[in-house]
Amino acid sequence: MKDIKLKDLNLKTMRAYHLRLNFQELWLQPPGQAEDFLKKWYYWATHSRIEPMKEAAKTMKQHWNGILNWFKSKISNGILEGINSLVQAAKARARGYRTNEYLITMIYLITGKLRFNLPS
Repeated sequence: MKDIKLKDLNLKTMRAYHLRLNFQELWLQPPGQAEDFLKKWYYWATHSRIEPMKEAAKTMKQHWNGILNWFKSKISNGILEGINSLVQAAKARARGYRTNEYLITMIYLITGKLRFNLPS
């Protein structure tokens, strides 16, 4: 009796997982080869017959230049998103400030990571 192997089953989930793993390899590419790698991945994803992967590929196409710019600058907006999350939490916690100046002061206090060593 022949053993059944996962790769022989041709599962859509397995193909989607391979697409995801392959996309992660993009970030390891040298800057000169990144666009060619991304083009191949895009072609593979759009011809995969897996709708969520096709939608992800279309999103990548919309952000094509930004993705490729990362290889030049190595800058992402992750830090900015984190700070925005802290600001939104400060606004929600206070449920409104009397003036914008108070809100700005609270944002500085929260994002400044100040340590107050008060006597106890």
